[in-house]
Amino acid sequence: MANTDRIIAERTRDAELIVLGCGTSTGVPIPGCDCAVCTSQDPKNTRLRTSAYITFPNGEALLVDASPDLRAQSLANHIRHVDGVFYTHAHADHILGTDDLRVFNFRRSGPIPCYGSTVTTDLLKKFFGYIFEPDPSYEGGALANLSIHPLRGSASFQFAGTAIHPIELYHGSLPVLGLRIGELAYATDCNCIPESSLDLMRGVKVLFLDGLRYEHHPTHFTIDQAVAIAQQIGAEKTYLIHMTHNIDYHEVNKKLPKGVELAFDGLRVQFSV
Repeated sequence: MANTDRIIAERTRDAELIVLGCGTSTGVPIPGCDCAVCTSQDPKNTRLRTSAYITFPNGEALLVDASPDLRAQSLANHIRHVDGVFYTHAHADHILGTDDLRVFNFRRSGPIPCYGSTVTTDLLKKFFGYIFEPDPSYEGGALANLSIHPLRGSASFQFAGTAIHPIELYHGSLPVLGLRIGELAYATDCNCIPESSLDLMRGVKVLFLDGLRYEHHPTHFTIDQAVAIAQQIGAEKTYLIHMTHNIDYHEVNKKLPKGVELAFDGLRVQFSV
């Protein structure tokens, strides 16, 4: 193979993750709050609810969580299609954009596959019963056309010709899922990672990890805890996500060790699958 052909072949292995939002459940700024971050004019201190958009070499795209800000996130990042959704868990700030998926049905034939644990997918069917068990007499606008694909533990599945490896995590006492795709691991909303999951995450070059704030929280890693976990995993680059309104982007970034940074809305990261 000629050198130019090899370079082209290597480039076709690249995927991209866009951070659609890196904020906690309230988003940042918080309405009515006059703190320095909430009143900041720095766009990196504005954080929509946490979610991500991953584009694969074949052009298909996987949405990671459907936040309540999905419409605004899609417009801001020029998202034109969603070919699948991976739900980490069923808390409101990660699923309430599900209804907005219907606009992406306009450009595709067939349902959008939705992946999550059996607990998560059961709750999706309950919360969005009007989508999954529509009323035959309904006369409103088009509903989202979605198909449910429950996942079992950390068993991998195929999407866009690529192996997706769910990662079992704990968000307090609640089991939730992260994912590993090639050189990337993504773990939001967690404060405990079992050793078996750490083993699955080791060797990644890019890590996205929950780092809510410096103060203790019962269901999220603090910044210091996240840094310690990142050092255990040993990724070349770790981006902290799901941050609250007392985290100033530039002030905190200055304190972080080499290889660890705060994410920001609109951040784009390439990685190999």
